[in-house]
Amino acid sequence: MSITAERKAELIKEFATKDGDTGSPEVQIAILSERIVNLTEHFKDHKKDVHSRRGLLSLVSKRRRLLDYLKKNGEDRYQTVIKRLGIRK
Repeated sequence: MSITAERKAELIKEFATKDGDTGSPEVQIAILSERIVNLTEHFKDHKKDVHSRRGLLSLVSKRRRLLDYLKKNGEDRYQTVIKRLGIRK
């Protein structure tokens, strides 16, 4: 369910805007998207896991806020992240 350290490092390397960049919105959105995908797969087997579903909704809303911030402050960066991650909207 959780993201491995190796996968997280790969995402940071792929979406970082400069060396050592772990806090940019692009990196945060990529990590949240990976966690959301993992939880979505988890719910295919565990339909009644309400506690984890609440966490999923929290992750989705956090990603939405970051995407809104990115859209407001950098439209081209927003479009790039959406295309690379395959997120709708």
